[in-house]
Amino acid sequence: MELDLGPEARKFRDELRQWLEANHPGDLGDPGPRGILPPSPAVDAWTEKLQRAGYLCVSWPKEFGGRGLTGVEVAVMNEEFARAGVPRVTRGMGEWLVGPSIIVHGTDEQKAFFLPRIIDGTDRYCQGFSEPDAGSDLAGLKTRGVVDGEEVVITGQKVWTSGAQAANMMFCLCRTDPDAPKHRGISYVLLPMFRPEGESNGIELRPIRQITGQSHFTETFIHEARAPMFNVIGGLNNGWRVTMTTLGNERGGNATTQHVQYEREFWDLVGTVRKVGREAEPLVRQELAWAFTHVQIMRFAGLRTLSEVIARKEPGPGASINKMFWSEYHRRFGEVAMNILGPAAMIRPEGDGYRLDKWQQTFLQSRSGTIWGGTAQVQRNIVGERVLGLPKEPGAEK
Repeated sequence: MELDLGPEARKFRDELRQWLEANHPGDLGDPGPRGILPPSPAVDAWTEKLQRAGYLCVSWPKEFGGRGLTGVEVAVMNEEFARAGVPRVTRGMGEWLVGPSIIVHGTDEQKAFFLPRIIDGTDRYCQGFSEPDAGSDLAGLKTRGVVDGEEVVITGQKVWTSGAQAANMMFCLCRTDPDAPKHRGISYVLLPMFRPEGESNGIELRPIRQITGQSHFTETFIHEARAPMFNVIGGLNNGWRVTMTTLGNERGGNATTQHVQYEREFWDLVGTVRKVGREAEPLVRQELAWAFTHVQIMRFAGLRTLSEVIARKEPGPGASINKMFWSEYHRRFGEVAMNILGPAAMIRPEGDGYRLDKWQQTFLQSRSGTIWGGTAQVQRNIVGERVLGLPKEPGAEK
């Protein structure tokens, strides 16, 4: 169902349809369960075409190189790209985590330097937040940052560093004042992963093998990595506030994008159900109805969440509700798919290596969604305390 979102949205939808019809890139390959296209000259050409047309970082304000799209317009864009069957390429974490944090907390000089480098693909970011001993208590991080003249020198260990193998920059949290309370004395540093001459900037990556057999993230060991003080966003020892902006965007900033991939995945499962001849079974139809209604709820809730983000309101605790909703939905959806396939779901495809079919991959990969970006339990605490006004858990630090 196509919603009538008003005359401006209709005008923008028409513009997009005409542009996509004239510039359709053809088949670019299967983006897979993580929505990442395999690299190829065709993908590079499509990305360049999107950049020239101004269809990257579209939710950023115009003065920072974006299009200043409203939440409704971003939703229209997601729907039209999905309708045309072409990927809406983004600049990943740089676009939807780092850029918005720089826009809110960076100086004018930092915005002028870092934001264009995200848009044109010069800087590709990975996230250096989680640590082995901190878990979901991010403020308990131990990675040290020592000011040395005009540089900060960082030493420590990170884990679950998503996208590190393809990145040349890390947005890294480090403790620059060890004597301050744990939510203070933290700095948010844009850390180069390589030195100007091309060698590692004191950073060692060790891929972590996932339950799917793939390695989308790493253990990261940092030994005296250096970054200019210019790369400290929000000021020295003031990184926690910047971090809250980043995490709010991580949990809610892609709100309208999410329902598109899940809707496509839902119809793929409907096709599978028909293929195995189970479309007339009442329990199967009930499970499919559950999935369809949840995707639609996600769609409408996403419009509200993303509108708040793009209206330059700092992402708040409501983003935690969005994160819980889609991650817990997807975990159960993976279970639904496996149950529908029955015993056949236990048989892996033939071939070398650890091969999985689409639904096995979905089932295993979806387990992690309720963990990364803050566990579902942590999100419930945030909602309870910051939305419902409930007291903190006994013994929790105030």
